[in-house]
Formats: sequence, structure tokens, C-alpha cells
Amino acid sequence: MSRVFLGLGTNLGDRRQNLSRAIAALSARARLLRQSSIYETKAWGFTDQADFLNQVIEIETDLTPLRLLNFIKKTETALGRVQNFRWGPRLIDIDILFFDDLVRSTKKLQIPHPRISERAFVLVPMAELEPEFIHPVLKETIRELLNKTDTDEVRLCK
Repeated sequence: MSRVFLGLGTNLGDRRQNLSRAIAALSARARLLRQSSIYETKAWGFTDQADFLNQVIEIETDLTPLRLLNFIKKTETALGRVQNFRWGPRLIDIDILFFDDLVRSTKKLQIPHPRISERAFVLVPMAELEPEFIHPVLKETIRELLNKTDTDEVRLCK
């Protein structure tokens, strides 16, 4: 079994329900170990859109990284995600952040996720779960990466 951290994001519809439905759907092929609090953040990349709710979950799965990615893409579609432009609005977005301590870079899949160190909306909930996790490429802990990141736009949802 592999230990995987996934980033979840949504800015359309009932955002809390979208996160809950995604976690429930993922349980078909993964066991939820932990989930962070939910955070609200301004959109990243394309900023002229509604704020996002973001969360990090830790799962355990017997899927390979590529099979997990395929399962995630099918899950997003089943939950109603429609592909649009990069960084555009979305009903649900599920990203593989870390897969054990694996480092992989192919056309289809990059592990760890290539922009973790730039994204407070990932680092804040990831630090809540596992602040001492060492990024296998950057060789820094999540806490160290977070300390170098502006977190002003990340707000804990009550």
C-alpha cells in the first residue's frame, strides 16, 4: 500500500459538498487516513473568478501512480468536472501532491506536483497534516517551504 497526499480544490457550486463528494468517491479505491481543515483562497493563475475551497487529504491505496491518476480523472468527470482553460473555474480538482517519496516526471504525470512550493493553498493544509514531510526533490520540509511562502490569501473556513 502506498501513502499519498492529494490536493482538492473547488470554486463552483456547493464547494463544501464538492469536497465531501470527492472524498467519498475516492474511497472506492483508497482509504482515507487524514484530512486537513478546509481553507478558502483567492484563485491562482487566472484570478478573475470565484474564490476556491482547498483541502489536502492523506490516503492509502494499492494503485500505481498512473492508475491512481486515471482513477482521479474519471472521478472528477463523474462528479461533474468539465475541462476548460488552464487554471479556470472548476467544480472539483484533485491533484496528486506526493506519492510515498516517489519522484517521477513523464508527459502525463509529475510527482511530486511541480508547483507545490509556490502554492500556499497547498502548503498550509499540507503543513497541518505533515509539517515535517520532506519534499523528495527540494529536500526541504513542508514547514520550511511554507515559511518562504506568502499565506495572506489563505483563510481557514469555520
